[in-house]
Amino acid sequence: MVTWRSASLAAAAAAVLAVTATGCGQDKSSGYSSGNGQPVGNASTAQQPADNAYGSSGGYGQAGGAESSAKQAGQLAVSDSKELGKVVTDNAGFTLYRFDKDTASPPKSNCEGDCAKAWPAVPADGVTAAAGTGQSALGSVTRADGTKQLTIGGWPMYRYAKDTNPGDTNGQNVGGTWHAAAPDGKKAAAAAPAPAAAMPGLSVRKDAKLGDVIVDARGMTVYRFKKDSAWPMKSACTGACLEKWPVVAPVDKTNTKGIALKGFVTFNRPDGVKQQSITCWPVYTFSGDTKPGDTNGQGVGGTWYAVSPEGKLIGAPK
Repeated sequence: MVTWRSASLAAAAAAVLAVTATGCGQDKSSGYSSGNGQPVGNASTAQQPADNAYGSSGGYGQAGGAESSAKQAGQLAVSDSKELGKVVTDNAGFTLYRFDKDTASPPKSNCEGDCAKAWPAVPADGVTAAAGTGQSALGSVTRADGTKQLTIGGWPMYRYAKDTNPGDTNGQNVGGTWHAAAPDGKKAAAAAPAPAAAMPGLSVRKDAKLGDVIVDARGMTVYRFKKDSAWPMKSACTGACLEKWPVVAPVDKTNTKGIALKGFVTFNRPDGVKQQSITCWPVYTFSGDTKPGDTNGQGVGGTWYAVSPEGKLIGAPK
């Protein structure tokens, strides 16, 4: 027979057990708690997409980001990025992206499900082309759910969930397939830097130890050999010597900068090789110099010296 006292004790024990269970990490949902605190089984909540080729949700449409994943893009704009060149943005300044797995002809989106959570499609309604770009480049594609998505140059446009501030480009090259969009719908890309101007055939470089020295078009130091002569012009470096001290090939006078042009003539060597001379002295480079700025040939054997802009030996004893 259950007495009033025994019923009270049973109720108190049940309350203690309920408090203990809650303190161990379980909640009121059915099933057990998973390791990340989310209930599993029939009571599991939908998981956010993890970082992968789709990226991850968790920025766009939340605090600090745009107001809604389905917000109209309005008046498009073009921003200039040092890394990416010209990039299309919506009217709030958020970057628009394109997906390599989509197609432009015909337009087709292949981003659905979890992909679409991480990469919200840009609605096609109420969009105006950016200043300086043609409205004709804008179009739309019907998605699987029947909504209209903006296309530029045929490519479906998206925003990225992790872009939380205007100007963010966190979606660039995610998974190697997502790219910021250029104004024509192609992948945004910075213009290639202009090629550096070629060095003159012979010019002058300031060396920390030697002062002004003549260098060739590669920036390699130019040398003279004390055993040569200028009048008559003669080279004492022949055979194996030329392997260590290659001749400077003839240079047009107009392709020089800062050097003396008196006696700037081509020496027709007896071995058939044509060699440049400065103030009538044959000039060479040194095989021991492996990079521009090296002066490893300076003073070798007491007979090889770098050449000044006037064609004189630098540092040679008088």
